[in-house]
Amino acid sequence: MSLEEIRSNFAILDDWEDRYRYVIELGRQLPPLDDALKTDATKVRGCASQVWLISRRTPSAGDMPVHLSFLGDSDALIVRGLVAILLDVVNDKTAAEILATDLPAFFGELGLKENLTPQRSNGLASMIARIKADAEAAAQAAA
Repeated sequence: MSLEEIRSNFAILDDWEDRYRYVIELGRQLPPLDDALKTDATKVRGCASQVWLISRRTPSAGDMPVHLSFLGDSDALIVRGLVAILLDVVNDKTAAEILATDLPAFFGELGLKENLTPQRSNGLASMIARIKADAEAAAQAAA
């Protein structure tokens, strides 16, 4: 899903409960991460729930820059939904595109920022930081 599709879907939902259910539904649609990939190295620190993120670099071809793809999972439904949204926004983007995207502002636009518990907000910030760090590492490796 694109940023615009996500924005549009959230815009038609009238209240936070509807948005909450939608986030949970997105989490249910997220393919589960194989247990073998749920390691200490892929675990996101700073999340109250268990969250795992894996980034992969697509080799560049010719003048095409390296793109990143991500896999993720969580043991909590609402957090799994946040992972699903986050991955929809950043998957198959270049490191520069990911670094240029203001992810906290995007989640604020969706009305999620003010409706998440402080623990979930901190976890979301940790997930965003991990993705940005992976994108920064990819950008430096390509330079």
